[in-house]
Amino acid sequence: MKEALVMAAVSERLASLCSELKVLGYEAHGVLFSEWTGLPAGVRPDVCVVDLSRWPEEGFRILAQMRRDPYGRQIPVLVVMGEDLLLDLVHRESLFDDFALAPVGLAELDARLRHILWKVRRISGGEVVRAGDLVINLGTYQVYVKDRPVDLTYMEYELLRFLATHPGRVFSREMLLSRVWGYDYFGGSRTVDVHVRRLRAKLGECAGVIETVRGVGYRFSGSAAASRKEAGEPVEAEIPFPEAPSGPRGRVSGEPPHPGG
Repeated sequence: MKEALVMAAVSERLASLCSELKVLGYEAHGVLFSEWTGLPAGVRPDVCVVDLSRWPEEGFRILAQMRRDPYGRQIPVLVVMGEDLLLDLVHRESLFDDFALAPVGLAELDARLRHILWKVRRISGGEVVRAGDLVINLGTYQVYVKDRPVDLTYMEYELLRFLATHPGRVFSREMLLSRVWGYDYFGGSRTVDVHVRRLRAKLGECAGVIETVRGVGYRFSGSAAASRKEAGEPVEAEIPFPEAPSGPRGRVSGEPPHPGG
């Protein structure tokens, strides 16, 4: 049975969400905002559902704290909120994976959770990401360019993996620092630029998979890299921000994982 961590400001909303999740086949672990002291001992949830219809700022504070936990950082989060709070999501994209407007029906809740869990299984199940001559094996942490292994540090691989599993989506440097390095990482945005430069150097002809979006950040785009390579354009050239949006550790040449880089 899948486990869900459920958080809310008031007991009525907490009980309601827990009841709905149990109907959907989850083992629900409910925690009130006022009782939050960290991830419950012995609980390893597959997903987290947070009701932000009351005390949203407290909910965001708890999510930020959860993102600082090595395990909590990996838990996909669905936030439920009123339409009047949509603007509160701006610049907080690193704290959640999807959202639903309250009141959320049982069918929609089920669909959104299934989609979140599908994405997690797809990423963790040994899927191979291909972009032209670049191959990233997410199960073995190996990267190849034209069948040649590429030796990456832990953070170089984590940055490439994160971008590759969110193709086409533009991430600011601040968002990458939060999602890849950790929410409590205090390094400046130059840290991201340095790692991107190193990654491009190691990826060689496939460097164009990491695109610079002027004034915003970076995105992964294998198709764009292929077309730019054929046109003979420089792979580090910046591209304008699109007018409308779309939406294990160690060296990765097969060695046992370990922190570094």
